[in-house]
Amino acid sequence: MTAFEVTIYHNPACGTSRKALAAIREAGIEPCIVEYLKTPPTRAEIEGLLDRSGLWLRDILRKKAPAYAALGLDDPKLSDDEIFAAIAREPVLIERPIVCSSKGVALCRPAERVADLLP
Repeated sequence: MTAFEVTIYHNPACGTSRKALAAIREAGIEPCIVEYLKTPPTRAEIEGLLDRSGLWLRDILRKKAPAYAALGLDDPKLSDDEIFAAIAREPVLIERPIVCSSKGVALCRPAERVADLLP
């Protein structure tokens, strides 16, 4: 039997992300931690996360990030290509934490949503 695997796209400066990580560890799982500000996911990785989660690209944008307003990302006319280009330049635009397991993928805001992804 293989161990239950979990990946968290994490920002250690974010309280919600820290709470989700703590809940994963409290479940006895040491997750793969991707500090996405240091190692941003590629467009293909983000598209895979979106496909598995059922979310849209705009659902994972961090609207509180100063870059969101500065880049005009609230403009509904912006294409996905333009949004992905902004994320590539400013990975802080990705809302966190995003958690993946064999049970699925979710944006875990609030952090308690992580329980749905654990055994």
